[in-house]
Amino acid sequence: MKTFILTLKWRSLFAAALLTTSLSVLAEGDEQAIRDAAADFYQALNSMFKGDLESMEAVWSHAADITYMGPTGGLHLGWSAVLKDWQLQAAMKLGGSVEPLDMQIFVGEQLAITQNYEKGTNQNSEGIDVVIMIRATNIFRKEGGAWKMIGHHTDLLPHVQQ
Repeated sequence: MKTFILTLKWRSLFAAALLTTSLSVLAEGDEQAIRDAAADFYQALNSMFKGDLESMEAVWSHAADITYMGPTGGLHLGWSAVLKDWQLQAAMKLGGSVEPLDMQIFVGEQLAITQNYEKGTNQNSEGIDVVIMIRATNIFRKEGGAWKMIGHHTDLLPHVQQ
C-alpha cells in the first residue's frame, strides 16, 4: 500500500507540473522527440541486459534530482545512486530484451511522461527464461535542447530483487 500511495503522489506531482506548461504552444515535433527519447531508453535497457551501460549513461540526466524506482526495488535519488543500481543490474547480464507496448505520451514544454507496459524476457539466476510484463512510467526533462530521462518507475520483479 505504501508503494501505491507513493506512486500516486509522484504521478500527481508530475501531472501538476505538466499542467503548468502551455501544452497548446508546443512544436509538433515534441511528441516525436519523446518517442525517440523513449526508443533510445529501451535500446539502452536492452544493451544493459547484455552488460553494456554506455547507452544507458547517455540517455539519463546526470542531475542530483533524478529518481529511479526499478524492478530491483527501492528509491534511488540522484545520478550516482541511479547509476549504481544500473551497474548492479548490468552485472547480472540478464539477457533477453523488452519492448514498450501501448505507450501513452504526455508532453509539456520542459517535462514529458510516457506510460506503457514493458514486455519481453530475461533470465533468472538459474539461466531460465522469465517472461516480463510490467508497467512503467518514464519521465523526461529537456536539458540543453535534448530530452533526458529523469525518472523511471516499474513494477518489482522477484528474479532481479537484491
